[in-house]
Amino acid sequence: MKSFRRILSAAFFSLIILGSFTEAQTVYFCEGVDDDGYAIGSSSNFTIGRDGGYLYILTRLGYACDTYEIVIDIFKVDRRGNEDFYNTYYIDTSPDWYWFWKKVTFYDRGTYRVYIYDEYSQRLASGEVDINF
Repeated sequence: MKSFRRILSAAFFSLIILGSFTEAQTVYFCEGVDDDGYAIGSSSNFTIGRDGGYLYILTRLGYACDTYEIVIDIFKVDRRGNEDFYNTYYIDTSPDWYWFWKKVTFYDRGTYRVYIYDEYSQRLASGEVDINF
């Protein structure tokens, strides 16, 4: 029983130490991005005009992106949760960047799912936003 407790304690402390070295990848939908890479007017719900409206998709990784290009795939989500392709955007980056953003215009209301990938097709982050008129 003592060895089980020791193993459990070691695993618990390992998780704490590992957790202190990792940071969450976050996608923000916002009205702007400040010079330090923080969201201005962040929300998961936006109202746009009937002719369309834009918002910024800001991604903060917590670590260097280690890539020269970011791919943003956007899908519109139907009522059943199925995804229909909406658009793809590309961002030229530097491998030492911890955050990056893209200004995106939406023309239709609905729920949109966003996936962020590096140049090697590895998913870095994802998020979801609701667009209304």
